Amino acid sequence: MTGNPGDAPRRDGLEVLSRMPADDTGRPPILFVHGLGHGAWCWEHWLDAAAAAGHPAYAVSLRGHGNSPGRLRTALLRQYVDDVVATASALPRPAVLVGHSMGGLVVQQALARYAAPAAVLVASVPAHPAMASLMSIARRHPTDALRIVLGGSLPLRPDYLVHELDRPSADAVSARCGGESALVQYQLLMHRPARPPLGAPPVLVLATPDDRLVPVRGLRSTAARYGATVVEFPGMGHDLMLDARWREPFHAMAAWLDRVGGR
Repeated sequence: MTGNPGDAPRRDGLEVLSRMPADDTGRPPILFVHGLGHGAWCWEHWLDAAAAAGHPAYAVSLRGHGNSPGRLRTALLRQYVDDVVATASALPRPAVLVGHSMGGLVVQQALARYAAPAAVLVASVPAHPAMASLMSIARRHPTDALRIVLGGSLPLRPDYLVHELDRPSADAVSARCGGESALVQYQLLMHRPARPPLGAPPVLVLATPDDRLVPVRGLRSTAARYGATVVEFPGMGHDLMLDARWREPFHAMAAWLDRVGGR
């Protein structure tokens, strides 16, 4: 893999973006896992920042997302977990797993199969079924909730994703998003909690109390399940890694990794 910003190397057919630090600092690699309807592209800010902080940084597009092959319509959550475990296992050293939204649930399930040195859940789907998310969506956009129930893909509107970008920039983030597997959307609403992680790695939860897709109380409950530290960023939207103050949650993560031995 190369660290050039435009490269999109592939591993087992999946799109994997990477950024390499200038020198080997001994810090563990980080594997970023995107959320519903996103792709590896959504980590562009954090990929660069992670490499600058000394971490080899990778972001995978799950099957059917971004430039990865695969049939999105028939994709299942366990297949996304397979993608993450296979990608992480092929890296030179054990990787910290960082998952956003749906990707946070994928990471929770991957931890039962992959011994990560640490994990970070970013505005993650909670450990328990995410019916509260459906209710939150229904209050703001009732037709979006109905669309999910009828098997359609959730429209990733700008007001769901970011709160602090100007309107053209917010629209651009929304426009880059795609669809999601209806089967996976159902699984998010009805899934069972993941099995305990291998090796009991430290876990960090990054959240915003102003999230319009994942109510923060679910993140707090998930943090309690993992004995995790929770850091909240009021005013930010669901896409913490893309909103205007994206550096704040990133720096909180980087500082935490240094404290728990992620170096």
